[in-house]
Order: sequence, then C-alpha cells, then structure tokens
Amino acid sequence: MPSIQRLTGLEILDSRGRPTVQATCELASGALGTASVPSGASTGTAEALELRDGDQERYKGWGCKKAVGHINGEIHRACSGRTFQHQDDLDRALIELDGSRNKARLGANALLAVSLAFARAVAMERGVPLYRHFADILGQTLHALPRPTINLFSGGKHAGGQIAIQDVLVVPVAARTMDEALTMTFAIYQAAIEVTFQKYAMRALTADEGGLAPPYSSAEEMLDDAMEAIRRAGLEPGRQVAIAVDVASSHFYRDGHYYLEKEPLTSTGMIERILGWLTRYPIVSVEDGLAEEDWQSWPELCARLKSQALVLGDDLLCTNPQRISRAIAHHAANALLLKVNQVGTLTEAAEAYRLARSAGWSVTISARSGETEDNWLADLAVGWAGDYIKIGSITHGERLAKYNRLLAVEAATGLPLVAWSPTGKQ
Repeated sequence: MPSIQRLTGLEILDSRGRPTVQATCELASGALGTASVPSGASTGTAEALELRDGDQERYKGWGCKKAVGHINGEIHRACSGRTFQHQDDLDRALIELDGSRNKARLGANALLAVSLAFARAVAMERGVPLYRHFADILGQTLHALPRPTINLFSGGKHAGGQIAIQDVLVVPVAARTMDEALTMTFAIYQAAIEVTFQKYAMRALTADEGGLAPPYSSAEEMLDDAMEAIRRAGLEPGRQVAIAVDVASSHFYRDGHYYLEKEPLTSTGMIERILGWLTRYPIVSVEDGLAEEDWQSWPELCARLKSQALVLGDDLLCTNPQRISRAIAHHAANALLLKVNQVGTLTEAAEAYRLARSAGWSVTISARSGETEDNWLADLAVGWAGDYIKIGSITHGERLAKYNRLLAVEAATGLPLVAWSPTGKQ
C-alpha cells in the first residue's frame, strides 16, 4: 500500500505568467509523482478557493508562496510516514486537515497539487499509465478517447472583453481518431487566420486559451466567421464540423439583465437569442447560457435547448456535488463541465462525475485559462471516459502538451474517438 515519505511544493508560472503551485510526492517505495495545477480567469463564485499571497509588491498579489509553504510544512508533516490505501483516503485527510468550507485555509491549489502528485506517484509505483490509474479510481473501462472541442475565436475574460461571449469552438464530429480531429482543426484554424487578416487586418494574436480575438461587434459576427473558416478549410458545417459556444453569461449579467451588446435582455430574451443561434448555426453545445445564480431560468433554457444542444454547466455547477444535485433536481442542465480545481481534490471531482453520470448527463473534462505544461488532464479525460475534452486551441505549448499526450495515448492503445451522436452523449 502507498506510503508517503515526502511532500514538497514549488511556486511556478502558468501560461499567463502568473504563479501557480507544483507538488512532488515521494513514496516510501521510491516512486515519484509531480503535478502542477491550473488557474481560471472566468471563475464561478462557488469554486474552491485558491490561496494567493496578496502581496501587491510581488506578482500583484498573485503569488503562491503561502500555498507552497503549506505543502512543505503542515501538509507534509500530516501526511509523511502515513499509508493511504486509496486516493480518497488521502483526499479525505487533506480536506479534514484544511477544515474550511471552501479550502481557504490551506488553499485548494495546495490540496489539489498534492492530490494529483499522489495519484501520479501511485501510478508509477503500480507500473501503469496514469490514464489507467485514473480509470481504476472510478472503476471505469477504457473504451474510447474524448472528442475535442477546440477554441477558434475568443472574447470575454479570455480576450479582454472586446465582445461579451467567451468562446466559439469547433467540434470535429466526422473525425474518427484524435489525429483526424486535430488535422481538421488545423485546417480550420489556418483558414480563420486568413479570415481575421482579410476582414480586420489583424495578425494572429491570440487570447488566453489560444483562440483568435478579432474586434467583433456581435456574437453573430463571431459565429459567421467560424462558419466561413470551416468552409474555407473545405469542410461542411454541421455534417463534418459542429460548433460549441461558451457564453459565460455571468460576466455580463447585472441587475437581472444580460448586457450581451447594447440593449439589455431579460432571461427569456437571452434564451430567445440563443435559440436564434441554434436555428442559424450547427451548435451542439451551449455552455453557461445563463448566469450562475439565475437558477429560476435555467430549467426553461434546458427544456427549450436540450433536443438541439447540450446545456452545459460550468459557473452554474463549479464541479460542486451540491450544485450538481440541485441542477439535476430542477432539470437545469444536462451536461457537466468538469474542472478538478473548481472543487479541489480528485475524490470530490469523482463524486461530481458520478452524480452527472447517474443523471444521464454528458461530461466534458476541461482545462483552465491559466494552464501549465503538465499533461495529466489528458490522462484524466481518457481514464474517466469523458465525452469531450476542452483544452483550448491548437496553439500555445500548455495546450499542445495535452493534445500531444492524447496522440500518444491513441498510438499506445488504438482507442477510437467517442462515437458521435446528435445528443453528444456516449
């Protein structure tokens, strides 16, 4: 059984140049596991709390020395010399040690880094790939790779807010392999670069997750350009390539209205606007179509969209079992965007996953805007049988590290992509 000998933490920089946390777990057997945690820009209010230093003279307060100090100090002292038979044994010990409601005392970034480093060390001790170990944590059978949803154009908090909605993504629905999916997306992305230059005289300047970020005046303009890029790449929208939209509505919701552009919309007006998109574009997934606390309107959104597209909850759900249970009870969504750092440990993320699956929901395993070169997310999405994986665009090293890991897993296992269906579920 795995016995922890040493835990060490290190402050490193994420893809935006901000600090984040890396942890290394050494087991008594000599097996080592190192893991780095991401950080979000578009964050839900119910997320577990990252511990930041708050020193404005250093990284404008974003430093993580306190969280790292907890790994090197209190967490190491509490866990070293102890045997943890299963992942949930360690994670429950970490949660109990922190003792706060939202992991504010020790920091969700510190706890998750240790949780992931332990998983990687145990996989090494067992002599199995990390995706296999993740699958065993859930009792999953490996049968397919998740289908990628890949950022093409970005706005919102990912791109300085030049347009309210956050991302338009392409979904290569005709692809049978990860290699085919990335090949198709490369062609679309290059076409989008041409469109951006011709229409806006812009070079290929990119947002946090690698999406292109022209100065759009409306959401429809962004969606029109996505359609044009797909066609320029020689592909057929709807049949070969679909579209997903991350609306991120919480960030333009004020005083009961949605300020998508100039005119404020009621919740019903926002739903009608989204339905209008679905009639014009081959959209198969709508993420955070309403604000995270507009609970009374989410059931209407779900009822009216679910036959055409996934109603995907990110800020609404925050990978939080309590919020997921509430959404299930009220028929507020039918898909979970799973971000492990929203909840703070692998065990709690697994609980969120099981809840979503028990309700028949689709699951997308997602990266964050502030990522690292660590590729554990790819293994998690394979091991936990995600329907989709949302990493970002096919540019920037922290994104490519995960796509390249998926290509390596594909080569090693021969697994196909999850079969496509109009409902988006396996």
